[in-house]
Amino acid sequence: MNDSPHSTATPGVSAGGHAAVTSRRQMQRARRIGFTTIVLREFSRIIRIWGQTIVPPAITATLYFVIFGSLIGQRIGQMGGFSYMQYIAPGLIMMSVITNSYGNVVSSFFGAKFGRHIEELLVSPLPNWMIVLGYVVGGVLRGLLVGLVVTIIALFFTRLHVEHLFSVLAAVLLTSVVFALGGFINAVFAKNFDQISFIPTFVLTPLTYLGGVFYTIRLLPEWAQGMSHANPILYMVNAFRYGFLGVSDVDIVAAYTMMIGAAVVLFTTCVWLLQRGVGTRE
Repeated sequence: MNDSPHSTATPGVSAGGHAAVTSRRQMQRARRIGFTTIVLREFSRIIRIWGQTIVPPAITATLYFVIFGSLIGQRIGQMGGFSYMQYIAPGLIMMSVITNSYGNVVSSFFGAKFGRHIEELLVSPLPNWMIVLGYVVGGVLRGLLVGLVVTIIALFFTRLHVEHLFSVLAAVLLTSVVFALGGFINAVFAKNFDQISFIPTFVLTPLTYLGGVFYTIRLLPEWAQGMSHANPILYMVNAFRYGFLGVSDVDIVAAYTMMIGAAVVLFTTCVWLLQRGVGTRE
């Protein structure tokens, strides 16, 4: 028996138990530091190259507001009971969130693959779900940051009154998460720089423009309205617009159900792909 007054042993706990507790704490700390490092690296990358990440979408949004909102909008008049500028503003904000959330993750993760430093993450104590989450948080940060910039620009052209704040926040956050995860999957399968631009150019852009950003689908014939309901971006844009204007072309409950379900399925898929080593161990 150790009668030393300086003994730190806890009665009933063996030395092996103390070692196991210490090991778990060290592992948790290592994972926390690793996750934080990914997020900080992604955020610093966004800020460091702000001329590529913030300025272009701001200029693009300004041109949309000037051309479609001011010039064409005066001839169109009202849309859905609101001025055309008011109607398209939430859609333009959401469009910038979608493209930047997706673009940030696909370029960052593919860059890690191309630079051959993805192996450092794969051999680290970080679990796969935490690696995916770190990149997704980076994509969400860029999406929200650009969305905020576009919102400020929109205020110079029209008045934005928030009807349902929770709907605005939930819609923009879920949409950003979904497309950040989509960008991760694109980066996993991409083998060259051309393949990381294929989906945004030939899939994402058409779906965005046909997702009710510039019009209400009630103007379309019934067959076109039915086809539009197969476009997931339609639900995201309308959920976001509902938060500002209180109007929507789709059922709001169905919109949020779709977004939550898509986020869960895509996150599970990303973790599974990383676990299988698809695109990273070839």
